[in-house]
Amino acid sequence: MSRRLTLLVAATTSLVLLAFLVPLALLVRTVAADRATSSATIAAESVAALVTTLDRPALANALDQAGAGTGEWPVTVFLPGGTVLGRPAPRSPAVDLAARGGSLTAQAPGGREILVAVQGLPDGTAVVRTFVPDAALTRGVMRAWLILAALGVVLLGLSLAVAWRMARSLVQPTHDLAVVSHRLAAGDLDARARPAGPAELREVSAALNHLAGRIRELLAQEREAAADLSHRLRTPLTALRLDVETLRDPGEAARVGASVDALERAVTQIIEDARRPAPAAAAAAGCDATEVVAERVRFWTVLADDQDRRLTARLPPAPLHVALSRDDLAAAVDALIENVFAHTPEGTAFTIRLDAVPAGGARLTVADEGPGFDSPRSLERGASGSGSSGLGLDIVRRAAEDSGGTMSVGRSPEGGAVVELDLGNP
Repeated sequence: MSRRLTLLVAATTSLVLLAFLVPLALLVRTVAADRATSSATIAAESVAALVTTLDRPALANALDQAGAGTGEWPVTVFLPGGTVLGRPAPRSPAVDLAARGGSLTAQAPGGREILVAVQGLPDGTAVVRTFVPDAALTRGVMRAWLILAALGVVLLGLSLAVAWRMARSLVQPTHDLAVVSHRLAAGDLDARARPAGPAELREVSAALNHLAGRIRELLAQEREAAADLSHRLRTPLTALRLDVETLRDPGEAARVGASVDALERAVTQIIEDARRPAPAAAAAAGCDATEVVAERVRFWTVLADDQDRRLTARLPPAPLHVALSRDDLAAAVDALIENVFAHTPEGTAFTIRLDAVPAGGARLTVADEGPGFDSPRSLERGASGSGSSGLGLDIVRRAAEDSGGTMSVGRSPEGGAVVELDLGNP
């Protein structure tokens, strides 16, 4: 923007300077030519006064003494009858025209002729001629033009310097506002804009600072609300744990107790995440996707066996690190498997596959042999056909994006749903 404003001022100033300096340069040349012509005319007229008062020998003697033939303006006198006094010069058609009684100025090779007709002589009209060379007509013009050009360059430079300074005073505050906006978008809610520049930009800075403060307040309220809601779940969890202890079957009590423990850990994690102002370092460090997926597969295998579902897990033998925290990856895997249980009938087989990606990271694929997705709207956040919250796939999508990857959905060869989760490399 600074460059564009500077170029705009440069173009405008250049047009103004051209509109001012070009006519002035032409005027200087005209004035120089008129000055030389006037001086030569005065010299010719002074000689013309002698022609009417002196006889020919005296006139010739006066011309020689005055140096009329060798001075700055060489003078030639054409007398009636063809006699020529002063500096020898050819008799041009302009001389013949002036001999008819009219003074004039005419162009000649190498300069300009000044012709003054002297009437009242007994034998006709005499013509006094002086010659102004081109060098005299343009004397001092080049020097004046150089001064005008230097003046134009100086004025253009000053205008560019002022334009650049003004542009910076406009652009720099705008750049600062952009930097603060990017910092806020990156999660730095302490970023604030420094009011600077014109009044409009200062008003924008104040509005951005107010928006940043309001965002901080709303996020704090949202975190507290989520933490409070999660904390309220502890009471029914405690009651559920007491009910588990009354179960007579030790195996069943252990299994349900493990589920309650997992639920309690999830609630605790929700509270901690809600109160956390920034992503934890564990998210940046990543986790072993092979270990996390294997753990979640073991957890869901019991329920799959109860519902007569064939669960096929294909996991790599070596650790596979991804740029996602352990808890977030576990939540994504649970959401994908839970969707299979919630949206397919009992006995439907499904496959969980984890593969390494050549560019780094991993690809998690969950495919089932169920009816597949009903419509594109079923993939929207909050949309559900089974009475659930409809947030499962949205959780999965956000987990993939947080790791620097993507999520895609499609149909399996058996006609069921396929969800592919690309996870970035830490």
